[in-house]
Amino acid sequence: MAALDPDVAVIRRAVRRAVLGSATGVLVACSGGADSMALAAAAAFVRRRSGRPVGLVTVDHQLQPGSAERAHRVAEWGRSVGLAPALVSTVDTTDRTGGPEAAARDARYEGLVAAATEHGRDTVLLGHTRDDQAETVLLALVRGAGPRGLAGMPVRRVRDGTALVRPLLEVGRDQTRAACVALDLPVWDDPHNDDPAFRRTHARRLLESLAASLGPAVVGNLARTAHLVAVDNAALDEWAVDVLVKVDTDAGLPVAELLVLPAAVRGRVLHAWARRLPVSGSALSYRHVAALEALVTAWRGQGPVWLPGGVAVVRREGRLVATDPVQPIGGTGSVGHADRATGPGGP
Repeated sequence: MAALDPDVAVIRRAVRRAVLGSATGVLVACSGGADSMALAAAAAFVRRRSGRPVGLVTVDHQLQPGSAERAHRVAEWGRSVGLAPALVSTVDTTDRTGGPEAAARDARYEGLVAAATEHGRDTVLLGHTRDDQAETVLLALVRGAGPRGLAGMPVRRVRDGTALVRPLLEVGRDQTRAACVALDLPVWDDPHNDDPAFRRTHARRLLESLAASLGPAVVGNLARTAHLVAVDNAALDEWAVDVLVKVDTDAGLPVAELLVLPAAVRGRVLHAWARRLPVSGSALSYRHVAALEALVTAWRGQGPVWLPGGVAVVRREGRLVATDPVQPIGGTGSVGHADRATGPGGP
C-alpha cells in the first residue's frame, strides 16, 4: 500500500474535526481552486469513513464568461465523489454597497448560508488557508484597522444561524496545492487572483515579496499574530460585555463608570453600546467610537455625536444618552458634533 501523502493527511485531520463538530451536517464551499478542492476532497474522505452528511456548494458570481458552466462542473465533480447534495448557488453582485470584492463576498456568504439553511446543514466549511490569513493581516495593517482587523479571519463565525468554519487556517497554500497534485484533482485557477483591480491581489504579491526577502516563516508569523490578537480581543470583549451589563440602563451610560476603565475596554463598551442602538453596525466606524470617547474623556460642553441611522448621543447630567433617530443637519451618520443650540437633547 502506498504511503499517504503528508499534506493530504494534514488536511484530512483538520477537516475531520470540523465535520465531526457539526450537529446536522456540513456543506463545503468549493470554487474549484486548489484550496477548496483539497478541502472538498478531504471532506468526501471523512464522509466515507464517518457516514456524516457532507455536501458541496459552489457559488456562481456571474462575473466571468463561462462561470455557470464552470460551477456546474464543480458540482458534478462533487457528486462523483459522493458529496450530497452538490449544489450551484447563483448570486447577484449588482446594486450592493462597497467595492467589487466586498459585493462578491457579501453575495457569496448570503448564497452559502441560504443553501445550508435550505438543506438543513448547520455548518459551511470554507477553504481559507494560513496564507489567506497572513494576507488579511497585511490588508488590516494598511487600512489601520486596529485589533479587530489584525485578528484576521476567525476559525468559526455564526451568520444567520449557520456556522462558517475555516478548518485550514493552519495549513499553507503550498500544502493544499500539493494535496491536489497527490490526489490528481482538477484545479481551476481564478484569473481574479492576479487582477490588480483587487486589493487582495496586491496583498498576495506583497506577501510573496516579504517571504522572498525575509524567509517563508513570515507567512506563519503573520497568521500567528492574528491568532494572538484574537485571543486578547476575546478577553477584552468579554470584560467589556460584563461592564456594559452592569452600567447600561434606560437612563444612559454613567460617565464616571466609563472614566475608570482602561481605554481598550472603554472603547469596546462604547462600541457595543452603540450597536445596541438603532444603528447600522457595518456603518459604525472608528471615528464614531472616538467621538463618543471624546464625550467621556474630553468633555468641553460639545454637542451631540451623530451615529449612522440618525441617532444622536449627548452627554447630559453625567451620562451618555441616545436620542430617537432623526435626520441630522448635513446627512445621516455624520460624526461631527452638531451645534448645541440646535442639536437634539442639548449639552
